[in-house]
Amino acid sequence: MDLTLRLFAGLRERAGRERLLLTHLPDGLDVAGLKRHVEQRHPELGSLESALAVLGTEYIAETTRLTAGSELALLPPVSGGAPDSDQALERGVFELCTKPLDVEAARVRIGHAAQGAQIVFVGTARDFSRGKSVLCLEYEAFEAMTTPQMARIFHACRDELGPERARGLRMLCLHRVGVVPVTEPAVVIAVSSPHRAEAFLACRFLIDELKRSLPIWKKEVYQDGAAWLGERS
Repeated sequence: MDLTLRLFAGLRERAGRERLLLTHLPDGLDVAGLKRHVEQRHPELGSLESALAVLGTEYIAETTRLTAGSELALLPPVSGGAPDSDQALERGVFELCTKPLDVEAARVRIGHAAQGAQIVFVGTARDFSRGKSVLCLEYEAFEAMTTPQMARIFHACRDELGPERARGLRMLCLHRVGVVPVTEPAVVIAVSSPHRAEAFLACRFLIDELKRSLPIWKKEVYQDGAAWLGERS
């Protein structure tokens, strides 16, 4: 199946063109599946998690099946932003951020009337490490891989809890890239669940797995030099 994809705003700029011709796609592909294919073929676009699909002049759902020859538009969030869907948060939402992380905003995003527990982990840049005063941290990410890898971590977290205990779980991970001043958050993991035990377990699992396998590297900057650390985050 072949189809044409129209891009707007930041997506158009990152692609360097307004339209992409996508060939040899699986027949019967839905919007969610198309996004995954586009992320793999065009990693320069980044995550398409929050992009909205339009066919003609109508928004269409992630589960909408696409037909050969269609022209589909992908729209990034408008300037006012777009709320996370319940389905997205239940799968897990990951974002790389170049600006300071808003911890309270992250907590609000994972809140829900059915949730009895909210757990937020904040990892901050500390001012002393390995016997030296730290001026700041610098984070570098393999951006094309971070979102797919974090999706696998979210999936593994749900598997670890099991279907019953993972029911209602909502997960959000924000990670800074670039320079992070001392005392500012470098990573925020926010989890909500109907019960506290599952929220604590999920939050611990996510930060541990993130540090173990997410391709983000940290450099400590000192007065007399800098060093990349062996740990990824």
